[in-house]
Amino acid sequence: MKVLVTYVSQTGNTKKVAEAIYDGIDEDKQIMDMGEATGLDEYDLTFIGFPIVQFNAPEDVQKFLTTSTAGKDIALFMTHGAPEDAGPVSDWISTIRNLAKGANIVGTFNCQGEVSQKIMDMLKSSSDPQMQAFADMCASGKGQPDEAKLQKARVFAKDIISQKKAWTE
Repeated sequence: MKVLVTYVSQTGNTKKVAEAIYDGIDEDKQIMDMGEATGLDEYDLTFIGFPIVQFNAPEDVQKFLTTSTAGKDIALFMTHGAPEDAGPVSDWISTIRNLAKGANIVGTFNCQGEVSQKIMDMLKSSSDPQMQAFADMCASGKGQPDEAKLQKARVFAKDIISQKKAWTE
């Protein structure tokens, strides 16, 4: 089985998770920035990672999911400023799953990442009470993803690989 881990990272959070997922894979594997991924045809499984930015995947990720994943086995992983159990997270995952509706999504993983100080300052100084509340929620992400979350990402990768092997046997 040939596996690709591809990702977009703005602050380094998603890159850390991508590297942890990559470490959790014992198969023939590659890791690369999504901008370098020219297609998924040569891979049996692709892990696709990205940050949540303004409550959605970045535009380049949205385009990649809608144009490059049809008929492919993919696993999605994302980082965001909110705690994993925060209400909006399930909505973000649902929205992103819909972008890749032609793909076989074999799993999703998400974890909180540390929001950059520049964004935190912008949220805190916003006149919008919802943005201020979001800043308060994101404050718990300082130092994330930590080793425990990275270990969960490794386990996620191993579980997805095991499932994929079981389907093909």
